[in-house]
Amino acid sequence: MRRTTPSPLPTLLLTACLAWTTPLMANEPSKTPMAENRPDATADDPYLWLEDVAGERALAWVRERNAETERVLQAEPGFDTLRAGLREVLDSREQIPYVTRLGPFLYNLWRDAANPRGLWRRTTLAEYRRPQPAWETVLDVDALGQREGENWTWGGATCLGPAYRRCLLQLSRGGADATVVREFDLVDKRFVDAAQGGFTLPEAKTSIEWIDADTVYVGTDTGPGSMTDSGYPRTVRRWQRGQALADAPLVFEVQPADLGAWATVDHTPGFERTTFTRVVDFYVSHVALLQDGKPVPVAKPDDAQLSFWRDRVLLDLRSDWTVGGQTFARGSLLVADAAAYLAGRRELTALFTPTATRSLEGWTATRGTLLLNVLDNVASRLEEWRFADGRWQRREVDAPHPGKLSVSALHDPLAEPDALAEAYLMNAADFLQPDALLLGRSGSDARETLKSRPRFYDPEGMRIEQRFATSRDGTRVPYFVIWPRGAKADGDNPTLLYGYGGFEVPMTPYYSGTQGRAWTTRGGVFVLANIRGGGEFGPGWHQAALKRDRQRSFDDFIAVAEDLLATKVTRPSRLGIMGGSNGGLLVGAVMVQRPELFGAVVCQVPLLDMRRYHKLLAGASWMAEYGDPDDPGDWAALARYSPYQNLRAGQRMPRALFTTSTRDDRVHPGHARKMAARMREQGHAPLYWENIEGGHGGAADNAQRAQMMALEYSFLWRTLGGR
Repeated sequence: MRRTTPSPLPTLLLTACLAWTTPLMANEPSKTPMAENRPDATADDPYLWLEDVAGERALAWVRERNAETERVLQAEPGFDTLRAGLREVLDSREQIPYVTRLGPFLYNLWRDAANPRGLWRRTTLAEYRRPQPAWETVLDVDALGQREGENWTWGGATCLGPAYRRCLLQLSRGGADATVVREFDLVDKRFVDAAQGGFTLPEAKTSIEWIDADTVYVGTDTGPGSMTDSGYPRTVRRWQRGQALADAPLVFEVQPADLGAWATVDHTPGFERTTFTRVVDFYVSHVALLQDGKPVPVAKPDDAQLSFWRDRVLLDLRSDWTVGGQTFARGSLLVADAAAYLAGRRELTALFTPTATRSLEGWTATRGTLLLNVLDNVASRLEEWRFADGRWQRREVDAPHPGKLSVSALHDPLAEPDALAEAYLMNAADFLQPDALLLGRSGSDARETLKSRPRFYDPEGMRIEQRFATSRDGTRVPYFVIWPRGAKADGDNPTLLYGYGGFEVPMTPYYSGTQGRAWTTRGGVFVLANIRGGGEFGPGWHQAALKRDRQRSFDDFIAVAEDLLATKVTRPSRLGIMGGSNGGLLVGAVMVQRPELFGAVVCQVPLLDMRRYHKLLAGASWMAEYGDPDDPGDWAALARYSPYQNLRAGQRMPRALFTTSTRDDRVHPGHARKMAARMREQGHAPLYWENIEGGHGGAADNAQRAQMMALEYSFLWRTLGGR
């Protein structure tokens, strides 16, 4: 599913003055000293040395903590069996090989036990329809790493159509966001060395886009001043084959405080366009269209996302917009004739308008149809829009519901005429139903099942409920409960509550073979919270917990926890919480604010020191989400909940496990390191495990992922107990 994002921004998945002035929840113990009482939250920080990512002293501390955690958790009964079961799911050769179309081929990156870093391979649609397709290996990432002595992981490919012979591959060391760029020949299946005129770039957070066979737009680290404060490209250069990058002319640049600069080239015949995007922050951007060799600004609301689709322009609104005598609500998707729009005429049609329970999760385009993925009370519905007989016409698609749908078009605009111009792939799943990949066509509800994911556990007797909790300010907050076989509301169920609540990312139903094997089939209740800050109900749901209103996200999560206790799903000693990235901040904050509610906390690749987050790696890029710690008003709000600043000795805390990665160059591992160190100092005895590789996902391959997950679930069962 494609969202109208103007640039390839990383988002925190796998991740402010509050509206009220009381520093604590109304029913929270009132003796917690708050961080804003400290004159300088960094002056008394004895653990800054743990921010030295690869420092000898810091890594010695990490190895000591890792050994301690592994010694405790690997001794748990059944640990090896659990890890092997998780690895079996991750390495299963019956997983769906998801594909991307490039010309006549479908490409897939495949990982299993024999290929932990992946095979980049291809096949035809005719072969893909077979139960066991014949695949042609294009690049063996494991063999490449062994040959070159590098721990390469796949970072993606940008390929030039319509011939699709040349690609720009991005390879990451250990799963980091920063990548090496190397040109690759898809016919000869070899890299094109720089000595042969190939485009190559050293490790950096690079964006690169083909102009033609011998020219690219590139944004990368070329020395002082070339990257923003957030660590993304500040400049875009037009780079010709054989030219020294330093000699490539500068064609676009943004301010150091901006998030970054990106170029996008649309090669659609008859609609060729180049756009440059100044991404001010996660939600504000300015778009310029290349005209007569110069970037010309395109008018739009600052926080709207603008995209071109053939002769149309699409605008995805994040704020209400009054234009041409009409007011369009935030969360709407608008369409207009591109030529008329660029000429200043605002003849706009709303294809989607949100309601209190319906929001637009995303869209994708075939040659002549827009497919909209709509969330209806956090379950997916699909609708089609076509322009016919002088007007836009809507058709609701008969698709599986309730559950999660995602859609990607198979249309290649450079391969016309094309039999797949109106074809798309639909993936359908829910909490208990494994994913199925279907081939559909616009205008029809008939679909062909191409692939199905196996059942990794028996769901017999399990059931799903959607419930609502009432937050502190009266807001109804939905959440899903997945009940294991035979479970009753007797207040004694081991329960795992998961949340995220940030960056307008919705938490929707999904199928997880690992979670099923490690948790629900063993008698655990799983709960997914749809708290504010996420995108479950569109921009308004996200903006309600933005910056200085962040506490609302935590209030919502606490309300779900309290509802689980009040309805006797579980009790505090058996309630565990888990979250990663922004979700790590979530569980860290509620752990400190309401420790009496929880028995266990799994905090993954987290933000925790909100006084210094903007100074660490990509942290500056998230100030539009959290606020600026150097702004007194923003810091007053941040200080109320920043987990690292609000820890105190003598407070009874739930047992905690922190997991992170040394190679995470998005969320600094120093957050988790310092939090664990301070808790140890105060006598809270957390466990800590840091993968030396893995990037922001925490693991670089399935072996590492199975180890990490086995540690997490063993910790939960050890702490919350079984039946």
